[in-house]
Amino acid sequence: MQFTIVTGLSGAGKTQVIRFLEDSGFFCMDNLPPVIIPQLAEMFISINTKYDKVAFVIDSRVGDMINELLSNLKILKENGYEYKLLFVNARDEVLIKRYKETRRTHPIPSKLGLVDSIKKEREMLDKIYQEADAVIDTSDYTLAELSKRLREIYSVEKKQNFVINVMSFGFKYGLPLDADLVFDVRCFANPFYVDELKNKTGNDKEVQDYVMSTKSAQEFSTKLIDMIKFLVPLYIEEGKASLTIAIGCTGGKHRSITLANVLADNLQGYSVNAIHRDILRGKK
Repeated sequence: MQFTIVTGLSGAGKTQVIRFLEDSGFFCMDNLPPVIIPQLAEMFISINTKYDKVAFVIDSRVGDMINELLSNLKILKENGYEYKLLFVNARDEVLIKRYKETRRTHPIPSKLGLVDSIKKEREMLDKIYQEADAVIDTSDYTLAELSKRLREIYSVEKKQNFVINVMSFGFKYGLPLDADLVFDVRCFANPFYVDELKNKTGNDKEVQDYVMSTKSAQEFSTKLIDMIKFLVPLYIEEGKASLTIAIGCTGGKHRSITLANVLADNLQGYSVNAIHRDILRGKK
């Protein structure tokens, strides 16, 4: 069981950290009183077949209860539970700018204004900051740079969480709304007009052989595979979490399924889903 406690200054970027952890398979719980951490850890251990990575977000929103965090983490360690304490930080001027942009209210009220609220919060969290296993200062980070730093802390490979969805579809039923890349394969020979293939799909070998029997279809699939293999690392480097590639023919049953399967089968090393959106259309 892998536990992470995320804390830090308001406005420093804890929300982005949690999104990264969720995408990395963590079950995340936000704004918790520290006193319940040992009990929650015990509960998650007892159902560890379902959850093996858990993150708790605990910060100044809980008020003075934040002073109980370190003592409860001590209990966690005494009970034999390993954890990582991650502190998210940022410079004062950056926090002020972010608060002005979002117009949110700081959790530490002060009659002297936002600058004093940030000062009080730093003082409140100073002991926790000193005990942190890892500190991330997000002041000058882009989202991609933050993700890179988190991958270093959690030893997560870039492509580990990247998902590729290869979707076949029929143009007659409309474009997939969630597609990042769309390819039209209606230019290739259509098995629909072959009596013995009409009621089969691109999942059947006879249809696959028919579609891939032409030089043009073979060249297209080769070039498509090469292009996607070139693009995927660039999308990952940019910080994209998934890519949906839509391949369409007229009805979404023959050519698109065949070529989607060919592409999916040639993207080894990534998490790939082959989705045939319209394969059951028209069936009674």
